[in-house]
Order: sequence, then C-alpha cells, then structure tokens
Amino acid sequence: MAKSTIRFRDSVAEYERIAAAIAARQFSPVYLLMGEESYFIDRLAEQLATTVLDEAARQFNQLTVYGKDSDAGQIINLCRQMPMMGSYQVVILKEAQQLRGIEKLSLYTQKPSPTTVLVVCHKEKNVDKRSAFYKGCTAHGTVFESVRPRDYEIASWLQQFIAGKGLAIDAKALSMLTDHLGTDISKIENELRKLTVSLPEGTKRITDADIEANIGISKDFNNFELCKAVVSRDMARALRIAEHFARNPKDNPLLLTVMALFGQFKEMFVVNYLGWLARRKGQHFPSDQELMRILRKNNAFVIGEIKQAAARWDNRKVFGVLGLLREYDGKSKGIDSGGAPDGELLRELLLKIFLL
Repeated sequence: MAKSTIRFRDSVAEYERIAAAIAARQFSPVYLLMGEESYFIDRLAEQLATTVLDEAARQFNQLTVYGKDSDAGQIINLCRQMPMMGSYQVVILKEAQQLRGIEKLSLYTQKPSPTTVLVVCHKEKNVDKRSAFYKGCTAHGTVFESVRPRDYEIASWLQQFIAGKGLAIDAKALSMLTDHLGTDISKIENELRKLTVSLPEGTKRITDADIEANIGISKDFNNFELCKAVVSRDMARALRIAEHFARNPKDNPLLLTVMALFGQFKEMFVVNYLGWLARRKGQHFPSDQELMRILRKNNAFVIGEIKQAAARWDNRKVFGVLGLLREYDGKSKGIDSGGAPDGELLRELLLKIFLL
C-alpha cells in the first residue's frame, strides 16, 4: 500500500475546500473519505447527509449501510437505483474498512450514476491507492485523506478552530487544553463545544480560569505550570505540582509530562545552538519571525519566553536534561521502572534535573 505523503495542514485545507463545495451544492457522484483521523471524515459525512437532500426527501432517497453487514454487490445495486421523486439519492457506506472485497466497488466507481451520491467512510487507514477502486474514485469523484495531527501541529489548528467561532485563547489556556486532551480532535471539539456554551455572553477570549471552571483542568497544577517552574529553576513549585500529579495519576500521566518537558527543552536547545552558531561561526542570530518558523510557533511573545528560558540553561545541561527525559520516557512505558508509580518517577526525574 502506498505510503501517504499528505501532511495534517494539507488535510485541513482539503477538508475546508470540500466542505465549502458541499455548502455551495457542488456535489461529486462519489466521495471516498479515508484515513486515520475520524473527525474530518465524520464531519464531511454529516454535512453531506444533511445538505444533498432536504428532510422530506431523505425519508425516501437516503440510505445508510455498514461495511460489516453489507457486500459490494448490494451497495452497487443500491447506487444504481433511480431516486424516488427527486434529483438525487444518497448512499452512505459507514465502516467501509470492514467491507470484504471493497475493491469490487470499482465496478461502480469507474462509471458512477449521475443521480446518486455515494459516500464511503473508510476509517483507521487508507484504501490501497494502486487499486482500481481508488483510481475510479479519483477519476470520477472526490477523495479526501484524513491525517492525524502531530503534537506540534495541534495547537495551531486549535487556535484557528477557536478563531472560527469568533474567540481567541490565551497561550496558557491553549497549553492546558493540548496537554490534557492530546491530539484527539473529536475529544477536543466536544470539550470546546461544552465550553463555548458555558461561557458568559459577550466573552471574546478563553482564559485558563475558563478551562479550569468548565473542563476541570487545574490552572495551577498542569504541565504548562510545571514546565515553567522547571525552566525557571523553581524546585519547590515544581515538586508541589508533582505531588498534585501523584495524587491524580489518571489525569496527569507521566508520559504526557515527559513529552511536555521534552518539547520545552528541545526548543531551548535549538535557540542556544543558533546562538552558538552566531557567536562562533559569524552567522546572524535569527529574528523572532525566523524563530517562529523554525520552532513552529505563531506567537512572538512565546518566542520571547523561550529565549529567556534558554538563557538560564547552557546547552550542556539542556543536553543532559534531554537524556534524562528519554530515559524516563521509557520508564513511563514500563521499561526499567521497577514498578514505581508515575508520581514517584516524576519526583525522581525532577530532582535529577535540578541537580544537573
């Protein structure tokens, strides 16, 4: 199976393009919605289910079938039927990854009916791009590849998503959300929906207090505050936060904390290395705009904070911290941990960092 070269930002841009075309009632006879990230697949399928036909026509001309309970021949027969009292019929195939012999749908996708809109929701992975089925969808329909975001990509998407709702979000509140919810877009969207409903009328900016009050993430005891305490060498505060994490291990897994610290120190390492190049090699130190591109940030204020933090740690110590974080990444996964709980491992890690 061909390896995907689509990046998350490409996937988002294509999703927005397809969603706009559907809203403008520019329909394709076939939609192949595939990939690991289910959020965009679900949103497009839902949009098609509520846009192509009006509510009355859906009763007669819209069918939803499931891959596990169907076969390719049945689906082809459904797609070749004429709509009743309307211009279109819609056939939505969910869980298409469970359809045996899905490649046989190529008999239809190579020459789809102009009066049918077939929506194929193929989650968890892509279909084989070498197959006749895929090539038929590409030639005669719309293919969307849904890519999961990487850790460093989710914050930028989330800011844009929130901006689309007419809101802004503080850097700390954004970090609290991404640290707590990870890259699960469906979960993030669900939590944000609940949050926006709960915000007082007229609210334009989401703060850490809003996150704490409505999502239940502490604004004082979180990975954002822990990273801040560590890079500022505030051992007492870092250990207090670690104690809170130890009392609430399900909400504060060690793996996510290690990832947050690793990201912070990796950025500091890059800034210090660029400074070394500027001093030793006669190269210019990048501007804040250049650093935003290099570090994949979209906020100059955050760049200023990273530079201040980097100034407190020379790169020999930063390199030592990165080594410790790699070690404890393994321990968070049960490798050479001795069965110690996350809270104990985190306290041990922090003490080693402060002793460097």
